[in-house]
Amino acid sequence: MSEALSDPVVEPIEPDEALRRGWGLGLLIFALFAPLLLLVAMLLMDGWMGAPGFTRDYVVRFDLPPAGALAALPEIAGPNDPRSPLVVIDAGHGGHDPGAHGVHQAEKELTLSLALALRQRLLEVGGIRVALTRMDDRYLLLEERSDIARRMKADLFISIHADSADTPGAHGATVYTLSDRGSSQGAEHLAAAENRADTVNGVSLANTSSSVSAILVDLSQRHAAEMSTNLARLILREGQGGEGGARIDFRERALQSAAFVVLKSPDVPSVLYEAGYISNAEDAARLSSPAGRRDFAHATAQAIRVYFARQRETPVQGETPMPSETSMPSEAPTQAETPGALATP
Repeated sequence: MSEALSDPVVEPIEPDEALRRGWGLGLLIFALFAPLLLLVAMLLMDGWMGAPGFTRDYVVRFDLPPAGALAALPEIAGPNDPRSPLVVIDAGHGGHDPGAHGVHQAEKELTLSLALALRQRLLEVGGIRVALTRMDDRYLLLEERSDIARRMKADLFISIHADSADTPGAHGATVYTLSDRGSSQGAEHLAAAENRADTVNGVSLANTSSSVSAILVDLSQRHAAEMSTNLARLILREGQGGEGGARIDFRERALQSAAFVVLKSPDVPSVLYEAGYISNAEDAARLSSPAGRRDFAHATAQAIRVYFARQRETPVQGETPMPSETSMPSEAPTQAETPGALATP
């Protein structure tokens, strides 16, 4: 006869072990339902506090011209005589491209105010026709800006910008002309930064045709390059104490060159004028003031008048003798600029 089955032995669970088992089960349940509870709480907060919803209720949009469309030509102010020289003034940046951010304002606002002041001064002295690539807050491709000058058969093209640096002590104006290589490390960095204005989220908006890259080796631009250098030297001379006592604070090496896209016009003498550092408190205050804009406009306008007078070989009232080549600041790099003085986009 088989032995009777004995009752199963049930060992009591110690209190500490029971606590551990319960705690582990609670953690598991919490891990499973915590995301759902958090989502419910956020939805409730959204309804109670008026917080923004999870869906995006805005669209980022840039108004760009159709592919292949030419930018509209601006109006020409000044003498109603096509024989009068034409200056196209370009206020750098604009629209969705603010340029550098300064102490008081964005670069695009400062460049427009300086461009308008220069336009007004040229119209006051007379004898010169003037057009602006933009007279309001609009965006233009770099190639469109120089193309406007070419299509209008301009005699001069001046692109106005404002510099920026990581170090607030960097200050002073600089005049740039075109070259295939930068005259300094700082010039190369600045050209690269300015040339990035034609990108949105890293995508280039410009037409990268082979004709643009061929400009630098085209012998037909040699005359324009020589005239560009002459204008740059005149801007420096007049800004150092020319007509009307206007004085501009220039950098120690104020004449430089680099591969700026906006200057790549083979038949129009062109300069890029960095009027100062908007990252510097003194430069920003000066360029934003009526007196600072007046000095900029008067000195630059006088340089332009002398430039055209020399083309006609006639003197201009108030012109001072041109310094000899040996007395002009050297354009060849003497030493690498400090990283803090390099321009930033």
